[in-house]
Amino acid sequence: MLSAITARAAKETWKQQFQTVSDEYLDQVYFHFAPTNGTLAGYHQYDTQFEDFSRKSIDAEITALKVFEKRVEAIHSDPAALTTRGDREMVLGNIRSTLLTLETIRPWEKNADNYSSTCANGAFTLMERKFASPDDRLRSLIAREKRMPALLADARVNLKNPPRIYTEIAIEQLPGIVSFFEHDVPLAFADVTDPALNAEFAKTNAAVIAELNNYLGWLKTELLPKSNGDFRIGADTFSKKLQFDEMVDLPLDKLLEIAWTDLKKNQAHFNQVAKELEPDKDPRAVLEELGENHPAPDHLLDAFRATFDGLVSFIRAHRIVAIPSDVRPILEETPPFMRATTFASMDTPGPFEAHATEAYFNVTLPDKSMTPAQVEGYMHSFNAGTVISTAVHEAYPGHYIQFLWVPNAPSRVRKLLGANTNVEGWAHYTEQMMLDEGYGQPGAGAKDEREARFLRLGQLQDALLRNARFVVGIEMHTGKMSFEEAVEFFQKEGCQSKESALVETKRGTADPTYLYYTLGKLEIMKLREDLKKKQGAAFSLEEFHNSFLRQGFPPVRIVREALLGDGSPAL
Repeated sequence: MLSAITARAAKETWKQQFQTVSDEYLDQVYFHFAPTNGTLAGYHQYDTQFEDFSRKSIDAEITALKVFEKRVEAIHSDPAALTTRGDREMVLGNIRSTLLTLETIRPWEKNADNYSSTCANGAFTLMERKFASPDDRLRSLIAREKRMPALLADARVNLKNPPRIYTEIAIEQLPGIVSFFEHDVPLAFADVTDPALNAEFAKTNAAVIAELNNYLGWLKTELLPKSNGDFRIGADTFSKKLQFDEMVDLPLDKLLEIAWTDLKKNQAHFNQVAKELEPDKDPRAVLEELGENHPAPDHLLDAFRATFDGLVSFIRAHRIVAIPSDVRPILEETPPFMRATTFASMDTPGPFEAHATEAYFNVTLPDKSMTPAQVEGYMHSFNAGTVISTAVHEAYPGHYIQFLWVPNAPSRVRKLLGANTNVEGWAHYTEQMMLDEGYGQPGAGAKDEREARFLRLGQLQDALLRNARFVVGIEMHTGKMSFEEAVEFFQKEGCQSKESALVETKRGTADPTYLYYTLGKLEIMKLREDLKKKQGAAFSLEEFHNSFLRQGFPPVRIVREALLGDGSPAL
């Protein structure tokens, strides 16, 4: 009896030690060096603070990370305490990934867009949600805007021989960011009536606009001609990033084998469905026909909004997953600083946001500078099938449902830190799962068999897009595929339009491990099948999904251990 009490006390001691250290890490490092993330999380003590990318600050962050790495390593966990042990692994992974980014990948030295988009994001997080009065939020914005010129000045010191594509992306995004500060930001605070406050804002906002325009000029005339660097991170860094972020330690050649196997399987399924639709046409021609079936650009947001009722009804009727709230996400156009590299996204309030709890479903409309032919090519990515697939991914039962489950996560760590194989893997998994369970059939999302096949074709096109990311990410960053070859790969193997392929390849240059969509989906599907084998007739799809979401956002390997009770391979 005494030994059991002693063991329990020891367990509580190490759990309390970890709780203290992890809280200190989040407060003193994680949010301290990224205060905009603090605002996003709902911690509004960070609202007046702003990122500092000076070399002095970067060195201070590296030092702090190494201190906390040793402190967390020194806490020896109890194997029986699954949640806290998993949290410890997540914090260590976050620390090591951040160190890898700062010391080895070094975006602060290579990526000009990081600086200008950080300015836009710092403002946007104070505008989008009304968590405080307009006057208070404007005061916070003024405090941030005062620091923005220094951030852009640090960029001129830090950026050393960046990859040309990074500088080009920054140049592409900057006019939208300048317009954002000129029009959107003042409009968001039009209700402020305090003359002194408005005058101070007019001054700081004008200074930011001037500095952004100067920065754009500097990028074009001085940095672009000197942008001859390499965006590729290399095989060793790629493997370490996967290990730290996703707890995936498979060799890259094995991952490529998995990627190609799933790609070929989805291509075969795509060709089969295309032949069922049009037996005498090449699958590419059928895809073109599908692409032409898209809403008009000015009706795109309404097209997404119209999917919600049917998706929610199906999820409830077929017991897919519990939906904790009836509140719907709000459709809006993607913010300007995000448009160059994303077609759609879900922006949910942070887990500790107590006042402004709106969630936004962002959709990127065609740019006004596009020709009619370019608009048509762009809109092929929003065909009838991919609109459904994207609505599933972003909202029901994808990211929005994940957000609604956040309050059930077992710890602060699980609410704030997460793996993309979990977050994006889940959303991508739901695209296929919903159709496999019967959504998109006549009477359930489709009016007839032909439309049902088009919906499946759209889902498979999205799956092939993620398959292509898997291959391109590894091949491009290990030097086996050029940028141009990657664009061609997205078109040929991933069934994407040229416009979409270009956006996807640009993203891959700075998001090397964006294989996490397919990788996470495959991990979840294997976990589901292994749990089904273990539970037999007692297996419930709804309970599996609820149990998965209840864990928060850890790497799937941690979820797997919690649900199966063993350390069997995730893939």
